[in-house]
Amino acid sequence: MSKTPKYAVVTGASSGIGAATARALATAGYRVIVAARRADRLAEVANEMIEPRVVDVTDQGSVDELAAYLADKNLEVVVANAGGAFDATSIAEADLQSWQKSYEVNVIGAVRTIKALIPMLMGGGHIVIMGSTAGRSSYEGGGSYTAAKHAVVALAETLRLELNGLPIRVTEIAPGMVRTDEFASVRFGGDKARAAKVYEGVAEPLVAEDVADAVLWCVTRPAHVNIDLLVIRPIAQAANHKVHRVIPSR
Repeated sequence: MSKTPKYAVVTGASSGIGAATARALATAGYRVIVAARRADRLAEVANEMIEPRVVDVTDQGSVDELAAYLADKNLEVVVANAGGAFDATSIAEADLQSWQKSYEVNVIGAVRTIKALIPMLMGGGHIVIMGSTAGRSSYEGGGSYTAAKHAVVALAETLRLELNGLPIRVTEIAPGMVRTDEFASVRFGGDKARAAKVYEGVAEPLVAEDVADAVLWCVTRPAHVNIDLLVIRPIAQAANHKVHRVIPSR
């Protein structure tokens, strides 16, 4: 008799860390639902173990549809990964719509997803919340993002307290400098030259697969072991402001 497939959900999975995490979980035997807004990019991630679903975490109806689809599935892992930074301006020049978007995507989107899917994890499961080192220290020009990611820290810590006594693990992953195709570009409004400066002189920033490997390691620990927090940085980055760069002389 065939075993009931075990399912995992990864939000924000059309590219970058989300897509890499979906692939990593699929190699571990999970049937992975990749949930994101862009159907064309989701199609590029899909394979026989990875199923695309168009989901917008800022839309309650969209998340409810995802929950209904998963209601009769053996859901074991939820990776609340959808997020992003949407500006690099000072607080004195803050675009309040950007602040609202940052909070809606990074925080409310995670809460909406987790709230909808918790009932399916009561028999045992794991919630992984994608935070950032920006949630543990602030930096100039990062107010909207660091504020949102500080809220994500509070979300993970509160959730772990509230679920204590239930067989549900809660892990926060906090990556530092990760070079992906879109993160910095989106933050700087598509200015690829400015985005490239973020990584200038850093020989080996993290890549999406490094973070995905960390997620996979956390969810594959024995069921009684919970990794509360995993901070992962490239060796060149000792702190948000302390990055070793080798800039060629001109």
